[in-house]
Amino acid sequence: MSLLALQRDMRDWLLREDMAAADRIGAAAGPGLAVYQNNYRTQLVTCLELSFPRTRAWIGEDLFLHAAVHHIDSVPPSSWTLDAYGRDFPTTLARLHADDPEIAEIAGIELALEELFVAADSPAVGLDGLGNVDWDRAVLTFSSSIELMHLQTNGFVIWSALVDEKEPPAPQYLDLPDMVILWRQGEQCRIRTIDDGELQALLKLRRGMTFGALCRDVALSLGEEAGMMLVGRWLGLWLSDQMVVAINDRGQAVPPCL
Repeated sequence: MSLLALQRDMRDWLLREDMAAADRIGAAAGPGLAVYQNNYRTQLVTCLELSFPRTRAWIGEDLFLHAAVHHIDSVPPSSWTLDAYGRDFPTTLARLHADDPEIAEIAGIELALEELFVAADSPAVGLDGLGNVDWDRAVLTFSSSIELMHLQTNGFVIWSALVDEKEPPAPQYLDLPDMVILWRQGEQCRIRTIDDGELQALLKLRRGMTFGALCRDVALSLGEEAGMMLVGRWLGLWLSDQMVVAINDRGQAVPPCL
């Protein structure tokens, strides 16, 4: 047997407990193969437990283990790193718990925060020099790691309670879906709810709308004074949260923080 064939048989045994593959490896290897498979599955369960602690706390150890085993049976690892193994776990939970959608939403929040933690660095703009920006022509570039999530349930409130080690509320559907924004501020991953006005402003700016055009757009709806106050508050929030990585008014770009 070639090394490649042996590796493939070992993979097939670990993934599917393929008895034909085990026979080709050799009858004497049976006890060792069982140990390897047990270690393989245990490591994947541990990986999911570490990635989704709030989900596990919400549904309980038994249901979490059942979901983890189902996931391992149906979704083998496909990346060089175990960090990526949990990416499809919220989908597995959504399929297994279709009548309890908050479970997959809590897991989705945990997954998004974990992926933000290992996302590429995006230095935020510095505050120096903002007074020289031509805000009417300014184009804002936001961090590529910002995530937006629609939530049909109060999964965010449940997740927050679990993080704070408080009694979580009962799950419920929302009359209007929640939108949450997730981003990384330095080495800290952040999450908060976002209203529709701020959401639409972010989407327009990310599509290339100038800051001046956004101000005029909001002023048409709220009036000039109220509109300018609201857009100014949004800008201050985005800058303090370090979401903005570049501001360019076709002149000199504002430098990022060092």
